Amino acid sequence: MQKNIIQTNEAPAAIGPYSQAVKAGNLLFVSGQIPLNPKTGNLITDGIEEETHRVMKNIEAILEAANTTFHNVVKTTIFLKSMDDFAKVNAVYASYFTGNFPARETVEVSRLPKDAKVEISVIASTTPTS
Repeated sequence: MQKNIIQTNEAPAAIGPYSQAVKAGNLLFVSGQIPLNPKTGNLITDGIEEETHRVMKNIEAILEAANTTFHNVVKTTIFLKSMDDFAKVNAVYASYFTGNFPARETVEVSRLPKDAKVEISVIASTTPTS
């Protein structure tokens, strides 16, 4: 199976030895995104809703670089520093989908890169779905 690396300047550069996303066959594996401003590399800390929007916009930019959209996301994982933020994160997350939601798990973790409060990764199909 051929493996293609996906990279865009519209999302933050990787902060370690990994790719923003890897396309393998008809699947796209998007690395976990934290609320980094792609232009400055600075962590957004304006509140969990703004942080979640930044994460989702970073994911959206990577999806677009791979010629796919949130409509084709089949699986997501949300990591939260505190489950107390779940309802707010969930509301922002839901606003990026139009039904037929992907499979998902949400877990509370003790720490995230750069002490972020939220990180989200996705798996998407690169074949259009209906």
